[in-house]
Amino acid sequence: MNHDLIHIYLMPGMAANPSIFDNLSLPLDQFQLHKLHWITPLDNETLKDYALRIIKDIKHENSVLLGVSFGGVLVQEMSKHIKLRKLFVVSSVKTKQEMPRRLKVLRATKAYKLLPTQLLANVDLLAKFAFGETVTKRVELYKKYLSVTDKKYLDWAIEQMVCWDQEEPLPEVIHIHGDSDLVFPHHYLGDCITVKGGTHIMILNKYKWFNENLPKLILG
Repeated sequence: MNHDLIHIYLMPGMAANPSIFDNLSLPLDQFQLHKLHWITPLDNETLKDYALRIIKDIKHENSVLLGVSFGGVLVQEMSKHIKLRKLFVVSSVKTKQEMPRRLKVLRATKAYKLLPTQLLANVDLLAKFAFGETVTKRVELYKKYLSVTDKKYLDWAIEQMVCWDQEEPLPEVIHIHGDSDLVFPHHYLGDCITVKGGTHIMILNKYKWFNENLPKLILG
C-alpha cells in the first residue's frame, strides 16, 4: 500500500452520479480517485449539516476535494470543516455574486419553490436544467449520468444552490471554468482558470484537459 498517494475526492453536479468522472485518469503511482455520491437530505437540512454528513465519506487526511457545479458549492462548504491539500471547483461559482441573473431572480421572488421538480424525472428536461443544454439526440447517454431524480433531493438541491449565501471567495479555492458555460456564464465570474470551448459539461467532454492539468495543479 502506497502511503504517499494523494487522495482525490470527486463530487458530481446536481442530479448527477459519479460516472461523470469515469474518464478522469491520473497517474496511479501518485493519485487515487474516490467518487462521492449524493445522499437524500434530511427534513429541513442545511447545506452545512449536509456537508458534515458527506465529510464522513472522506477517509484520508490532507486530501484533495473537487466538485462540479452544485457539487462545487458543496465541497466549498465541506472545506470549512476539514483540512485539505487542495480545493477545486469546476463549472461552478465561488460566491452568490457570481450567480447568473436568472438565479438571482429565482431567489428574490422565491420562484424556485414553484419549479415542477416532479417533471425532472424526464431525463431531457433534467439535462436541460442540470447541464444547460437540450440533449434530444443524446438522451440515452445522459440517462447514464443523471440518475438522482428523487423529488425531495431536487427540491432541496435547487433551494440550496439558489439561496447559497457565500459573500467572499474562499482564499484557497481553485476555480476551473469553461468560457462557453451556459449555466454559470463566464462573464459573471471572478478569478478562474479558463478552459477554452469548455461548456457546463466539460468534465465529460474536456476530460483530456483535466487529465493533463490536474496533476500539475495539485502538485503546484
